[in-house]
Amino acid sequence: MFFSTIDWQSIANHITEATGQPFTIKNQSSIGGGCINTTYRLEGEGQLYFVKLNQHSYLDMFEAEAEGLQQMEKSQVIQVPKTICCGSTQNYAYLALEFIDMGGGGNLAHTQFGHQLAAMHQVIQPQFGWHRDNYIGSTPQINKLENDWTTFWQQHRLCFQLELAGSQGHRGKLQQKGEHLIADLGLFFTNYHPKPSLLHGDLWSGNYSVSTQGQPVIYDPAVYFGDREADIAMTELFGGFSQNFYAAYQAHMPLDVGYKVRKNLYNLYHILNHLNLFGSGYRNQAERMVSALLSEIR
Repeated sequence: MFFSTIDWQSIANHITEATGQPFTIKNQSSIGGGCINTTYRLEGEGQLYFVKLNQHSYLDMFEAEAEGLQQMEKSQVIQVPKTICCGSTQNYAYLALEFIDMGGGGNLAHTQFGHQLAAMHQVIQPQFGWHRDNYIGSTPQINKLENDWTTFWQQHRLCFQLELAGSQGHRGKLQQKGEHLIADLGLFFTNYHPKPSLLHGDLWSGNYSVSTQGQPVIYDPAVYFGDREADIAMTELFGGFSQNFYAAYQAHMPLDVGYKVRKNLYNLYHILNHLNLFGSGYRNQAERMVSALLSEIR
């Protein structure tokens, strides 16, 4: 994404106001970004910040991300970038975060991350969902509070994504089998009753790193309170994490035997979202996942 004119002074002024420390930009450098935002490293006098930019209409997405980071930070168990400020000018929205130098790694960090994620998942609230909606990628994510987990996953995860897929022309077998799966969803939870745990919500390897100090760091969240298995499932979707991570997590919070089936139920949500974001290349995978899940309950 290209911004012909960026009002860096407005961003610097907002950082000064938010931190209470004068900030003058000495250097700004693009550090690339994902498929949604443009990102920069801002350097002042002994100060470094990470800034995301997007069109003005993305302000709500940045506000939701900032609240998600703050929610995870409150758990005090794992490092996340501190939120500095977010706002908008006439032409674009921005989110300024603490800049963390990345570059550590190794088995020790993976083990530590497993312990920390287990501790974060022990932070619970009475209901599933969150106090506000947010985004999974750039897709709206509905977090309406529910007492029942099956209802939450039916209505606010699978139904929402399937309806969106249908509106984009992905009908036929995907919709027909998807409706059957949603109707029978409770059969995956007959002997398993999850608690509303604090989740990152989009926990694939691209949203995890290790600082140069060797500390695990997670970012780009889609926070809500739900079944902790949903976070673990996502870690396996695009390449997975090391066995040290899984062993450390299980040492604190062993996974139920039914996880091996339910992980596909949870990852179906993300594959449907990729179908809606990136197109028909994900349709066959989504259809196969739905068929495999139906075969487990027939």
